[in-house]
Amino acid sequence: MSRVLIVGAGLTGSLCACLLRRELQNKVQIVVWDKARGTGGRMSTSRPPDGASHSADLGAQYVTATPTYGQSHHRFYSELLSAGVLQPIQCLIQGLRHKDGDQDYVTPLGMGSLVKHFLSEAAGADLFLEHHVTALYRRGASWEVQNLAGGRETFDAVVLTMPVPQILQLKGDLTNFLSAQQKQHLDMVQYSSRFALALFFPPDAVFSFSWGASYVRDSSIICYIAADNRKRSADPAGLGPSLVVHTSVPFGLEHLEQDKEDVQPIILQELYRLLPDLPQPRSVKCQKWRYSQVLTSVPDCPGHMTIVDQPPLICGGDAFSHSNFDGCVESALSVLSALKRVLEVQQST
Repeated sequence: MSRVLIVGAGLTGSLCACLLRRELQNKVQIVVWDKARGTGGRMSTSRPPDGASHSADLGAQYVTATPTYGQSHHRFYSELLSAGVLQPIQCLIQGLRHKDGDQDYVTPLGMGSLVKHFLSEAAGADLFLEHHVTALYRRGASWEVQNLAGGRETFDAVVLTMPVPQILQLKGDLTNFLSAQQKQHLDMVQYSSRFALALFFPPDAVFSFSWGASYVRDSSIICYIAADNRKRSADPAGLGPSLVVHTSVPFGLEHLEQDKEDVQPIILQELYRLLPDLPQPRSVKCQKWRYSQVLTSVPDCPGHMTIVDQPPLICGGDAFSHSNFDGCVESALSVLSALKRVLEVQQST
């Protein structure tokens, strides 16, 4: 049985784990590490600082299926719709620029439920949170992986799905195996950066606007606002509504190195300029997304990059495709294809 480590419990990593289990069943032992305290990555659903039962999506907001992907990824959409993880969006998204045939979906339980669904389908996979990978060392036919706490474990194959700059920061032997062209392609990857706020309101709070989400055109600070529970068609009985705010990319870049506690008041001041009738929240949570969406992908969007064939060391994620749900699906399928090929060779020798 091959022991496979997947680094990153976001959408690509969770789907890789799910597909590996479905395709190879008991031929692999799947281990998933993530440095965060919860799963989801940029598709995580957050709780308020006071520990209440509210939730809000601070990262990805909804899923848009183009006609092409709606057909080629039909099995994934069908599975998620049947499970109730996805449902067609029903609220007004003000300022949304649609193309003919696009279909928008929301997650009633939050975007993090997408990741949790695929992890639950990877039956028997071992998930370890707060495991921050710092180094990779080749040890004969295996990889020795070190985490921030100083622990070391050995795996027959490693899949890296975290943002590319974090891959390039890994110590050990990884950079020794990168070709000059691979290093050049990884260096070309660029991400947008932004801040996101979640405002959690008391049960009697009422919003004066009718939309579920709105793209803001007249602000240099805020580009998007969503009434999160309204957008998700969720009814948090007795909990009160929540509001999500995303800043513009230029604002995110300008303030990237500042503490989020210093940036939060600037965003709130702009929010109340845009929505002067907004009630006062009970609590506020601020998130800094240093790596938000991929602006420049690896050339030709191959879906994955194999650094070493044996023992397998493969990179995947939206940087190798494009930065949305279907891009993560494309990457996971590409990683699966490459990993199956090398593991079958590995297991036959």
